Amino acid sequence: MASSSGTSSASFLLQNSGSEEDLQQLMDQRKRKRMVSNRESARRSRMRKQKHLDDLMTQLTQLGKENNQILTSMNVTTQHYLNIEHENSILRAQMAELSNRLESLNEIITFMNATNGGFGTEEPYTFTETTDGFMNNPWNYLYLNQPIMASADMLQY
Repeated sequence: MASSSGTSSASFLLQNSGSEEDLQQLMDQRKRKRMVSNRESARRSRMRKQKHLDDLMTQLTQLGKENNQILTSMNVTTQHYLNIEHENSILRAQMAELSNRLESLNEIITFMNATNGGFGTEEPYTFTETTDGFMNNPWNYLYLNQPIMASADMLQY
């Protein structure tokens, strides 16, 4: 009996060590499988991260181009505004000068009407007569050779 119990325990140890080896191999296989899975997952994560970075770089380039277009458009618009403002300044100066001339001409007409035209006529000058017979009136020759002078620096607004 002793020998049979010793044999049975030896065979149990052999079976036990065989199953421990199988168990160890199974655990190693699972460990390798987990490592491969983790590596693959990490590789996919790096690829997603790289794709996100590439997308952000593309977006940065696109936004930079749009920003440059907006700046160019803004500069063109600003230059156009400055040109228009300059033209308006000249037109304001010309308007002021023409208004002064008109006022002077109206004063002359008023004076001439008060003195009966200065030519011994009894009829007063009227605006229609000055426009209809502009060249027939000798007073109008005084203003024919006077140019309209205006510059942008005359009136600063």
